[in-house]
Amino acid sequence: MAVADLIPRSYHEACPRRRATLFPPKPSAKGSPANVRHCGAFLAWLAVFTHPAAWCQGPERVLLVVNKNSPESGAIATYYAARRKIPDRQVCLIAAPATEVMGRDEYERAVEAPVRRCLQERNLEEQIFYLVTTLGVPLHIRGPGGRDSTGASVDSELALLYARMKKLRVDIAGPQANPMFRQTDTPFTHRAFPIFLVTRLAAYDVATVKGMIDRGLAARNRGVVYLDMKEGSDVPGEAWLRDAHIFLPPGRSLLEQTSEVWYGRRNVIGYASWGSNDHNRKRRALGFQWLPGGIATEFVSSNGRTFRRPPAGWDFTQKFAGSPQSLTADLIAEGATGASGHTAEPYLAYTPRPELLFPAYLGGRNLAESYYIAIPALGWMNIVVGDPLVRLGPP
Repeated sequence: MAVADLIPRSYHEACPRRRATLFPPKPSAKGSPANVRHCGAFLAWLAVFTHPAAWCQGPERVLLVVNKNSPESGAIATYYAARRKIPDRQVCLIAAPATEVMGRDEYERAVEAPVRRCLQERNLEEQIFYLVTTLGVPLHIRGPGGRDSTGASVDSELALLYARMKKLRVDIAGPQANPMFRQTDTPFTHRAFPIFLVTRLAAYDVATVKGMIDRGLAARNRGVVYLDMKEGSDVPGEAWLRDAHIFLPPGRSLLEQTSEVWYGRRNVIGYASWGSNDHNRKRRALGFQWLPGGIATEFVSSNGRTFRRPPAGWDFTQKFAGSPQSLTADLIAEGATGASGHTAEPYLAYTPRPELLFPAYLGGRNLAESYYIAIPALGWMNIVVGDPLVRLGPP
């Protein structure tokens, strides 16, 4: 798949004209209507009312993947299973190394193979939609850099397990097209999308993961999505942030189009930015007041590279775990209920699209489905942190 294939089509190509009036575009900062590139985000809102039951998946759809070599993994799994009432037959024990990085052969033997057995031997492969890994399950599969890398996040590789079980062609090298990308108005089924949706219950420690789980259970559809551009240009990334503001209903988002960095925001239900790639951002902590259910995404190459806690004085001028870039785990520690990340360089074209993520999530899709609608590729570097079943409900 070429990178150019992932650039959004124009609104008029993607949408019948009669759908343009569902939500009129907000004016831009200069007072003129901004260009609208997608209609799928609009339809995500409409679909809540036309297919309400399809968005309400429950614990019967979850397989919890637990590393018996990690005490943290076991503790998180026990807590989550109790809170979400996950049946014992939907808890899959693996014996993987308690390290964050592993080789491809080791991944296939210690992670993919036992998960496949759990699904097949328990006759769960069609029932299960969501695979949930935990802190203590390996994070990244080692591989060379570049667009044809055989490296990937463990979670994004597991997302392709269903396709492999059905003997569909899945390449190891490079990003694989995500069939759910942009499919805002189609309920998730294996018939429609031959993949698993994989999320991770992880943070710096078990207590923080438990707090994240609890916040998900308290999620409500209120608050503001904060969208922080670097400088207000029309380049990819910047344009996606502006589109997210356009696609959300009036009053549900605020857009910063200057070099100012947002700190100390309140009533945060969503956040998207360039993270430490915005060179005006100097502080590691955003100081946000997150609402239960609040989620985030950032255009940062390696923010999901580790869940080890940095030293107290660490900042973006120093390398930690191989990079000076901001960390997804900091967002969870501050109070986010979900966040995306990348275990290695994904390239901008393969990062989650905020203009798809937030309309889907505020429109009624659960956390897992909202992120996978927004992620262009699988078998790549992406991770999604959070309980897949978190759903905001009606506003």
